[in-house]
Amino acid sequence: MRIPFRKMHGLGNDFVVIDARARAVAMTARRAAALADRKTGIGCDQLIVLESSDFADVRMRIFNPDGGEVEACGNASRAVGLLLADEHAGETRIESRIETLGGTIVARAKGPAISVAMGVPRFDWEAIPLAYAMDTMAMPVAWEDLANPVAVNVGNPHVVFFVPDTHAVDLARLGPLIETDPLFPQRINVNVATLTAPDAIDLRVWERGAGLTRACGTGACATAVAAMRRRLTGRDVTITLPGGPLTIAWDRDDTIIMTGPASESFAGDFAGEDYPE
Repeated sequence: MRIPFRKMHGLGNDFVVIDARARAVAMTARRAAALADRKTGIGCDQLIVLESSDFADVRMRIFNPDGGEVEACGNASRAVGLLLADEHAGETRIESRIETLGGTIVARAKGPAISVAMGVPRFDWEAIPLAYAMDTMAMPVAWEDLANPVAVNVGNPHVVFFVPDTHAVDLARLGPLIETDPLFPQRINVNVATLTAPDAIDLRVWERGAGLTRACGTGACATAVAAMRRRLTGRDVTITLPGGPLTIAWDRDDTIIMTGPASESFAGDFAGEDYPE
């Protein structure tokens, strides 16, 4: 049996998207990791499986390159939002609801970009989660020169370090040390951010289960609300990642709105027996 897929990306954060709504496609950690492999598989930062939902337009399952299934992915949400907008092209409807393990999010076509309502951030230490109680606005911990981060859950867990120069941080070395620290029982996404203007931040991300990435939508959301919570910026900010900029707003009802591009690179199919479960 051949299984169709689409290759998509948001600011260079790339995905293999498999639509399993009409025909079920079994997905395991082993199969997801094999498909994500850039040398022997199709290759991607995340593998996305779309399934039918009982209460939303679609259920989005997200697998990292190590095969682990995770709660949320902002860039993938925009990519799926683009697919759903294309499915309803010509209709008055421009809004789609997407079920994820991290909650239900809403995607809207907004000109050439996709805007995604990512939900309300959580800051309680149990919601991150952390191994024990502490102040999540300025955590009393450090890894070498990276100290006192903000912790926030935006559907998945993040710590955000504000530094003088994000490019001076050896994130390839420190990222995995922080990700797997016992303080984070579900591991953690690591963000290093530099304020470049009252409404602009440069950001690099070590993504849990994926490593350094050109763009991370949830990391941009986490960094924006961390900066807003510390009163470093207003409620609208542009986050520039290696792959390009995202616009993040924190609405009056505390919902995070992320806006940015998504694109389809190509479509193809693969033989299911080549990637056993």
